[in-house]
Amino acid sequence: MIRALLDRLPDQDVDRHLLSDEGEMVIDLVRHHWIVYWRAVAEVIAAVLLLVLAVIGPISLGWLFIVLFLGLVLHAVYLTAREQRDVFVITNMRVFRMSGVFSVRIATMPITRILDITVEKPLLGRLIGFGHFIFESAAQAQGLRHIRFIGDPDGRDLTIQRVIQRSGLRGKTMEQRLMDGN
Repeated sequence: MIRALLDRLPDQDVDRHLLSDEGEMVIDLVRHHWIVYWRAVAEVIAAVLLLVLAVIGPISLGWLFIVLFLGLVLHAVYLTAREQRDVFVITNMRVFRMSGVFSVRIATMPITRILDITVEKPLLGRLIGFGHFIFESAAQAQGLRHIRFIGDPDGRDLTIQRVIQRSGLRGKTMEQRLMDGN
């Protein structure tokens, strides 16, 4: 049921930001792990409890419980939309992140600028399958330094490493050097 509601939220228009005429294509479009929705779910549960209190509680406070119910539900919807619209995109030329509900923020880093990727997997992340990325680049202050709550972080790291390798930025592998005779 929650997945059906999330599918109704408008997505970020990733294709509009691709350099299609230069041959850029999406390798992986990454959304946050489902754990990021825990707060919105907790707020909806609290809102339902407030609604029950409005019905069975004191009649003089019923309006207050209903107002609090509406406030919590609206905030939970906003939290859900915020997490759903925060996407991390890996292309054959760059990585970028699009986020925002009412306004959109786009942070881009060319593949050539990625010096190092640190993958952090906390204990809970190891148990249920999420992790965090920390990108190191020549320009340390950028919007792509921390990407949190990424599902399958090891697989996503390998995808980025493959894109970097295929672009020829890291030099040839041992197998490629042997095949070339160097």
